[in-house]
Amino acid sequence: VDLDTARQELEEFIPHVKNISDSSIRKMAGRDLTRFKEFKKQGIAVKFGRFTQKENHQIRKNVEEFLSLTGIDSAEKLLFTSRYPEDKDTIHRLKTEHHFCEKISEGIPRPWRLIYYRARKMFDPNNYKGRYTAEEKEKLKKYQALHGNDWKKISELMSRSNLSVAMKFSEIKSAINYGPWTKEETQKLMHAVKEVMRRKLKTEDESSLSSLDQSNRDLWIDREKLYQQLPWTEIEAKVGSRYWRQCKQKWNSILTSKMTRGQQLYRGTNGLQAKINLIKRLYETKAEDASEVNWEELSNAIGDVPRAYVQAKFYRLKVSSVPCWQRKTFSEIIEYLFEKKLPELEEKL
Repeated sequence: VDLDTARQELEEFIPHVKNISDSSIRKMAGRDLTRFKEFKKQGIAVKFGRFTQKENHQIRKNVEEFLSLTGIDSAEKLLFTSRYPEDKDTIHRLKTEHHFCEKISEGIPRPWRLIYYRARKMFDPNNYKGRYTAEEKEKLKKYQALHGNDWKKISELMSRSNLSVAMKFSEIKSAINYGPWTKEETQKLMHAVKEVMRRKLKTEDESSLSSLDQSNRDLWIDREKLYQQLPWTEIEAKVGSRYWRQCKQKWNSILTSKMTRGQQLYRGTNGLQAKINLIKRLYETKAEDASEVNWEELSNAIGDVPRAYVQAKFYRLKVSSVPCWQRKTFSEIIEYLFEKKLPELEEKL
């Protein structure tokens, strides 16, 4: 399949395909397109976002079956082959012969790359080593000074995962403020996000900025674009006094307040109707676990708000309405809300 055709066919399954590089499109055409079409025949949509418990179980099953099939003696050898240079050639040959890509992604309607990264996170023994000691933090700073941002090299030296060392260095590289956000910090954050969004918009559509640049008003951005992944480490650097995760959380809270400003969602009859809609929609999902719920879609149940807002409202609802909710499963909580709380809210409305 040529590149343009592959991109066009993948667009049916991946809405943001236009932002994906040509090399990634070629890989996806080989690894994912046939799988996606098979899932479509079965009426199963391609998924993104957080992995469910069921999907994690399927990954474990796929890895164990592949190890059994090939005789490779550990998941670490299979997924972190570079750590075992003496076995590298044999493992690569076995992975090719037994179709590693197809086997590892069996039964999971997601891009292969995401499944592979998830498997690496699940089976990396260096991922679960607890807090960094003061000595480790000093070592990390020293290794970063020597090797720059070569996190693969640094992770090998520290026996920690790539992601772990990168995130920890981001956290300790400068003096981080953990108190309430000042007005100046918030303005820096808003400016940094706006700058990043302008660049993204300009890259995606040159013409979209012409009218914006002539106006002094705030950027008007489609709701979907606000949920795209932002380069938080870059934003962290622009803010200067906050860790990237703090920046992300603060931006989400700003989004929530902006989107709900002026909406009396949880007052009077509107509040009752919002709770009723939320309970009904959750009941209709028939989800066994919170991770199986598409909170993005559910946001429509109570208004044009971020999913974190919906999750917060659900939490308050279960805590205030469901007795002994800590001892109940997710589905039992939903059933209780539907059977006991819903009639009461409808009568009140």
